[in-house]
Amino acid sequence: MTNLRPLLALAASTLALTHAAAASAQTAPVETAAPDAAAPADESEIVVTGTRTVGRSRLESTSPVDVLSAASLQRQGTTELGAALAAIVPSIDFPRSSAVDGTDSIRPATLRGLSPDQTLVLINGVRAHTSALLNTNGSVGRGSAAVDLNTIPSVALDRIEVLRDGAAAQYGSDAIAGVVNLRLREARSGGGATVSYGQYITDVETARGRRKEHDGETVTASAWQGIALGSDGFLTISGEYLNRNPTSRGDFDPRKTPIRVRSRFGDPDVEQYSGYINAGKPLGDSGWTLYGFGGYQHRDSVSAATPRIVGGIGSNANASADALASLYPDGFTPLIAVKSIDLTATGGVRGELSGWNVDLNVSYGRNKLTFETRNSGNATYGANSQRNFYDGTLTYDQLVGGIDVSKELPLGDGTINVAFGEEYRREGFKIGAGEPASYNRAPGASATLGSGAQGFPGYQPSNVVNVHRDNVSGYLDLEAKPNDKLTLGIAGRAESYSDFGETATGKVSARYEFAPWFALRATASTGFRAPSLQQQYFTSTASVLTNGTIVETGLFPSVSPVGMALGGKPLKAEKARNLSVGTVLRSGGFDLSIDAYQIKIRDQIALSENLSGTVVAALLAANPATNSVTAGRYFLNGIRSTTKGIDIVAHYRTRTDNLGTFDLTAAGNFNDIKVTRAPAAATITSSAGTATLPIFSRQRIISFEQGTPRTKLVGTVDWSLKDLGVTARASYYGDVTQPSSNGFAEDDIHTGKHTIFDLEARYQVVKNLNVALGANNLFDTYPDYVKLASSRGTVLNSTGLVGFPYYSPFGFNGRYLYARVGVTW
Repeated sequence: MTNLRPLLALAASTLALTHAAAASAQTAPVETAAPDAAAPADESEIVVTGTRTVGRSRLESTSPVDVLSAASLQRQGTTELGAALAAIVPSIDFPRSSAVDGTDSIRPATLRGLSPDQTLVLINGVRAHTSALLNTNGSVGRGSAAVDLNTIPSVALDRIEVLRDGAAAQYGSDAIAGVVNLRLREARSGGGATVSYGQYITDVETARGRRKEHDGETVTASAWQGIALGSDGFLTISGEYLNRNPTSRGDFDPRKTPIRVRSRFGDPDVEQYSGYINAGKPLGDSGWTLYGFGGYQHRDSVSAATPRIVGGIGSNANASADALASLYPDGFTPLIAVKSIDLTATGGVRGELSGWNVDLNVSYGRNKLTFETRNSGNATYGANSQRNFYDGTLTYDQLVGGIDVSKELPLGDGTINVAFGEEYRREGFKIGAGEPASYNRAPGASATLGSGAQGFPGYQPSNVVNVHRDNVSGYLDLEAKPNDKLTLGIAGRAESYSDFGETATGKVSARYEFAPWFALRATASTGFRAPSLQQQYFTSTASVLTNGTIVETGLFPSVSPVGMALGGKPLKAEKARNLSVGTVLRSGGFDLSIDAYQIKIRDQIALSENLSGTVVAALLAANPATNSVTAGRYFLNGIRSTTKGIDIVAHYRTRTDNLGTFDLTAAGNFNDIKVTRAPAAATITSSAGTATLPIFSRQRIISFEQGTPRTKLVGTVDWSLKDLGVTARASYYGDVTQPSSNGFAEDDIHTGKHTIFDLEARYQVVKNLNVALGANNLFDTYPDYVKLASSRGTVLNSTGLVGFPYYSPFGFNGRYLYARVGVTW
């Protein structure tokens, strides 16, 4: 019952606003409001995700679908697509992790608390490619390789459809939690440009004191232009430039005098430019249309590793920093630079053939990440070390070709839509080695010194891979509407992968409209997610400081000789069973949907613990390819989980004569994840003996179960009157747990329960010029800071490197103030 209180408060506030707006509407003539109440579904409410039947609205679909307009994404301070989505949709989260290497720059989003790679992302209905990055550190989404939503600028979008339901039978691998379909802008004429500026102006309170910060200055410039292609075609060009300075929210570092903030725990420094095109042109009077779209992004991002201090004693001793004291007398903070080059290109033709609608397309996507470590050193070379290092590359590419065929046929007094198709997909993954100094050890170097560049060692020649796989799939999707009240759907899909074999999935759905204002809907489906190439083949070596000692830790493919000796096995596909049941109510400008769901996943893939000790060290020493590595980890199956939850979305829109137009939304996600089975401990044998070690600890289980909010509520009021507009939003986040590494619940770090308020005011100065002022996190709310010690006396914050939990679902940057100017033509 406690979890319902925030929802009741939010609902009460929204209903109060709704009542006020409705009361005002009563003073207006009836004919002013009547057209809105009686009008058919707006074009913007027609969905193409989750159904292959033309003309379905979001409220008529058998599965819950959120439709988000470009305006709702842009009426915020953030220009990041992932963050904008998370601000509007309660079931989506976009944590702002820090000090987790490449994940600082390539941040993954989650849907319904599940892994980022369990949500399928489409662009104009075509599968998007994932990032080359594999999240290997302790962030939310550890072990996943997901689509980087921030590679698509919001200025290029017309709307986004979020299908909150399992859809692997309709779309293939990854759609266990749901589907995000990014619909690009289509325009033959017109255009616009926007420039925004903002920065964090905040009071930071950490465990050791308070301070003021003015940082994170961000400039974003974007523009789009529609161009007519002949009398019936279109070409839309969109572009965006972003420059964002870093933020710093670490605690005061007590290890040296003077005590000050030495870490750069916060957002990275980012400069990026992105461009997208979308085009379509009918081919004469043939009934066929040629279409294409594509995008390119160049992003330079620089984040910070943990600072290294010189002259530390006891647990603060850092032999590597001392070895580089001649280069950095006061210590140093390594910087991790990631250059991301991302491109996608899709072309196709669609039309009618013998009465059947046919869509044939080919798409190629590629993401290349180049890593550098700056302001650092290779401690094994001491004073002779260089300061900047080239660390190597990761590259992922994907080629997809598909054909979709559909036709609506009569069925008694109703209709049945028949859709079927095939898809071919080829994926590739590469690791390129860095320069030798980025990973080498100098001859005769002390064993206490970590090899390679401090902060981010380069990829070694033994890490280099170049692998590919193929996949062929086919589907059949039937959606029948035998009468005006009943909708029935059934879908099946078969897949064949060149590496792990075949799988099949299915889905059934139904919706019954008892009255024009009330309907019930339900779905049942099976799903799967193929292990990514990154999870199967990624390998790396890192220097990890453990109890004051450098431990060379390797990540090995599960089927490599080392991986198998540590207990690894060939990875299998994740399997899921989804059930959902919901209701839809609507009357005039008001609609309410409530959907309950259950998702059971087996053979879930995760990254094992770091396995170490004398037995593991002896095993690794016997393999010359491990290069002085004394600890190892790998990917594994064997996790079972059950996710249960409820999504609630209430929406009311009314237009009045004197008080303007009110658009009110109250939405909530209540989510509970339980790990019902975890992999057993592994028994490892080497020349040093036998040891049984845990490969999946409490820390990983708590991350699965409590790493995202179990309750998230969002209430939005959007009001406009003539040239003036205001958007106000309140977002409530339940507590999130960042688990301890020692197994004690008392040592876990909690974000606490918090509500964030956003406010934006807009004014149309003249016909083609508008300005906006706003604040994200208006009241400067932070997650609970990391305490100095836990209730059982465990020291949690001895160095001050981390000021706040990096699991925080709304980040830890504080108040962000911004201004925006836009012109249209």
